[in-house]
Amino acid sequence: MQTIAVSSRLTAWGYALVLGLAAAMPVDTLMAQGAPQSITEKRVDVVQLATGYRASKLIGADVQNSDKDKIGTLDDIIVSPANQEPYAILSVGGFLGLGQRLVAVPFKELHVADKRLRMEGASKDSLRALPEFRYAKD
Repeated sequence: MQTIAVSSRLTAWGYALVLGLAAAMPVDTLMAQGAPQSITEKRVDVVQLATGYRASKLIGADVQNSDKDKIGTLDDIIVSPANQEPYAILSVGGFLGLGQRLVAVPFKELHVADKRLRMEGASKDSLRALPEFRYAKD
């Protein structure tokens, strides 16, 4: 009986210690890669967000133009470090995986219509004319 009481006291004391340490930590400044980062809290409508599209489900999807012609495939989504704006990396051209190249377009240029990715006003030729995108070496 006495071991249970001691164990309960130690557990309660441990929780109090953890809560005290958590309360003592600064909330508005975190360290990321050795540099202080400030956090701005923003309330998010989680119900509306839940109806969005997951990047893992979009990657590999065909991209069509307004005529419903396939003009590419979504290869990846990259967030720009400068302004945090996402870019879509599209695989264009080629046949059976040969001769394809990657191009970057602002993600906001892609729209979801009829559960398909669309890029209005684009064509295979206009995408092929864009500079080739290459991933940075890790």
